[in-house]
Amino acid sequence: MRTMVRTNTLKAKLAGGEVVYGPFMNCSYGAFIEVVGLAGFDFAIIDSEHGPLSMETAEDLCRAGQGAGLAPIVRVRANEPSLIQRALDIGSAGVQVPQIETRADAEAVVRSAKYAPLGARGLSYYTRAGDYVLGGTEGVTDALNREQIVIVHVEGVRGLENLDEILEVEGIDVVFLGPYDLSQSFGIPGQVNDPLVIRGMEEATAKIRAASKWAGTFAADAPTAARWVDAGVQYISLGVDVGIFGAACQALL
Repeated sequence: MRTMVRTNTLKAKLAGGEVVYGPFMNCSYGAFIEVVGLAGFDFAIIDSEHGPLSMETAEDLCRAGQGAGLAPIVRVRANEPSLIQRALDIGSAGVQVPQIETRADAEAVVRSAKYAPLGARGLSYYTRAGDYVLGGTEGVTDALNREQIVIVHVEGVRGLENLDEILEVEGIDVVFLGPYDLSQSFGIPGQVNDPLVIRGMEEATAKIRAASKWAGTFAADAPTAARWVDAGVQYISLGVDVGIFGAACQALL
């Protein structure tokens, strides 16, 4: 038997210097994420932090998304080992972890997301990630360590202050700058275009790139996305499924 771990096309695109795009997904209906993939998006973030989605639903959305050619990422609600492990065991392309403020926070993410010797992720081969042992077990943990992507959110003033130390942590692939939480942390909730927020994110993006990691952020529309691409961001979360649908409804009317 051979190992059947999925190749992470998202990681390959980022490594090749491409800019990748994907919305957040709050809807449980598999057709939504399937349509996102068929429309040409690179990834989608299955949201179990702000969205209502269970891990069982997230697993089915992973199937639908991968069938349509995109990389499903699961955003967990907290930096907890069991949540991170489950988000990866369901066969996602990676995990996205909110509210990282310190080096210790980032190290905890890697410890939960990586198998030994890189971390301490609990091991069971009888998962979707492990292809239910149908491809054998040899090399599976090394392959999953290599292929599944680890994304951390830096979305507060404390995280920006500690960014240099966070960037020293091996095993973090993408540092995602959350503009709305950053605006709140700066004391100007929702004012994501305020010069204070923009300057903080631009300075952080430069540091992330200098550390040979990929920068990510959220953009509600194409012009905002283009601005952050020009600033060096490669991982662009473009819109939210319910927002995209709502805007389409309004435009149609």
